[in-house]
Amino acid sequence: MVTASQLALFGPDDEAGTYHDQTRTGFFSLLVAHGNTKRQDSYRLTSMATVLNMVDTSRDTWLSQAEFMRPNRRVVNLARVGLLFADLDTYRQPWAQGRTPDELAASVLYYCAQEGIPTPSLLVYSGRGLQAKWLLDGTLPRQALPRWNACQRYLVDRLAQMGADPAAKDASRVLRLVNTVNTKSGNVCHVVHVENGQNGEPIRYNFEYLCEMLLPVARWTIEQQRQERAERRQLKLLSGGKSDNLRGFSGRQLAWDRLDDLRKLATLRGGVAEGERMQHLFWRLNFLLLSGATNSRQMYHEAAALARELDPSWTYRSQELMTLYAKAKAYEAGEKVEFGGKEFAPLYTPRNDTLINLFRISDEEQRQLRTVISSDMARERDRMRKEAQRRAAGVVDRETYLSAADAKREQAQALRAEGLSVRAIAKRIGASVGAVSGYLKADPQRSGSGRITGEREGSGEECSRCVRITNGEAFRPGGGS
Repeated sequence: MVTASQLALFGPDDEAGTYHDQTRTGFFSLLVAHGNTKRQDSYRLTSMATVLNMVDTSRDTWLSQAEFMRPNRRVVNLARVGLLFADLDTYRQPWAQGRTPDELAASVLYYCAQEGIPTPSLLVYSGRGLQAKWLLDGTLPRQALPRWNACQRYLVDRLAQMGADPAAKDASRVLRLVNTVNTKSGNVCHVVHVENGQNGEPIRYNFEYLCEMLLPVARWTIEQQRQERAERRQLKLLSGGKSDNLRGFSGRQLAWDRLDDLRKLATLRGGVAEGERMQHLFWRLNFLLLSGATNSRQMYHEAAALARELDPSWTYRSQELMTLYAKAKAYEAGEKVEFGGKEFAPLYTPRNDTLINLFRISDEEQRQLRTVISSDMARERDRMRKEAQRRAAGVVDRETYLSAADAKREQAQALRAEGLSVRAIAKRIGASVGAVSGYLKADPQRSGSGRITGEREGSGEECSRCVRITNGEAFRPGGGS
């Protein structure tokens, strides 16, 4: 247990340093209140210690929890994230009225223990509530954001009785900075609990362990599924509650990967032509919304970040995104679109062929993408994966097998010429008696490849005497035993 004197030394740079690495490239953001307005600024991670030491602690100040590729905290610019968190508005809960920060922390720790939730690495008193943080033993790259989102959502849902803010789930979230005042209460934000690991440092969790502990289904039971769509028929809008978490996990991951593929495509092409910018922006934003990494409230902010990425000087027309905004609202309300006897999200879920034709993606470009590929290329990748699996399992390629078979045939015939019996030869070369009989009956002038493939020499006709493979040896029917 960390003592009160030790917690007092846990300053803003110390707390932030548990999930931010000042030696990495990237940016963090500070949101600072100036009267009735708030101003956000982003800084390089390498300057974090200097910046945090210059913060005016009398102002309401919030710090981004994740790290970003560009100087803003839009989720499309996420670089990595090193923790899970929950913003607990305990001051809204009847059970928490009149309790001290230490008593609030004790209640949260007890609840986590009772519910089987891993103990938070840190508990920070925000001035009115608590910020619970679970540090990871490494950072997750942006590719893992859909998995992180699933775990984060479920964690916040499980802490609802502790006052967890349901809106504080996204990776772009900012939380109050340690040692700054909360002007609504006049109290100072400070660390109230540190759960130490065996090394004496705040405990860190393996992300896979947290997924297993928090999610209703273990990660390894989730299979990646590709959405397939029938030809468009009459569309019917259905109302209903949105089914969240693992049920739609694979779909969210696919949407996030497609967003990455469109960004990769622009990089491969050296940018996006002027007449194609709106098309790129529309589809990138659609997949971002479909991934669950953002929502309709933040949509236009994310759109602005994506537009700057396409062209910093481009002023796009937000009116062209109104249809997408309406679909995002319907998606969040749990509505479904029905056609072909199936239900789909109101947002667009195109086939790969549609995207390939729309963006005119060449075969060479597809080879460098992850998900937006043709069915032929998908089969090619599947064949390569299976071939790699066979090689890893010790299955040799055809040329190696034929070469080994020819070598054994020659060895068997040489031993037969020395007068050895079939059984003696089989024991000597480690083959079956039937296989040795086949070796001895084979024409030494014919190549092993012709014999194995079953093609007659000098013709393209298939040999009626097919080759069988038994116990790793090739022989012809009637070869003896």
